[in-house]
Amino acid sequence: MNTTPPRTSLQAALRRPGRWAVLPVAVLAGAALGGGYGALKTPQYAATSYVIVVPAEKSDPAAALGFAQAYGRVATDIAVTGDAQVWAGVTADTLRRNVQAATSPDAPMISITAQSEQPAKAVSMADGVARALVLNSSHVAGSTGVKVVQFSRATKPIAPVSPSAPLSALVGACAGGLLGGLALLVRPKRAASRGEARHSRQASAPAGSAAVPAPATAAHQAEAV
Repeated sequence: MNTTPPRTSLQAALRRPGRWAVLPVAVLAGAALGGGYGALKTPQYAATSYVIVVPAEKSDPAAALGFAQAYGRVATDIAVTGDAQVWAGVTADTLRRNVQAATSPDAPMISITAQSEQPAKAVSMADGVARALVLNSSHVAGSTGVKVVQFSRATKPIAPVSPSAPLSALVGACAGGLLGGLALLVRPKRAASRGEARHSRQASAPAGSAAVPAPATAAHQAEAV
């Protein structure tokens, strides 16, 4: 009968050298996949244009901050309905997917960031959306009491913002190591549960085998008669 406790079985499973081979293999596989992804993916470039919301004459200066938040939320919609896609030379769907507007809680300023595979295209998209906001604000300035003006034009990016192949490989290696470590933690628990099941079956076996020596006792009584 095997009386090895579950904790001893778990420690013995962890000492097996073959089990720990999973960790370096997972790290290498993750690094290879991450590096391949970084090498094959087309680099993305980002350009940012800035606009600022200013109050018109005899308007509340505090209203500019509120309108800046509003214009930041609908920047891409205004650009699509305006002429930004014509100025940038892209479709409306491309503007929606690759342009993001961010606002500041302290200043009535809006940053418009566009990403593209071509640096010049990213610049034209960011400036096109900014120009659309300026024109739209001038059309409704009489009712809003504010207008949007160009604060800073986008500059041509010189380096991509997408992760490079070495960085992607490092991220993939970390992810692979994490998955390999989780696999090592899960498998010993399963082995320990199987060991406990075997131990319980072996512990219950003598109860059913107690009647086995009975024929030998009966034979001995027959010889005595």
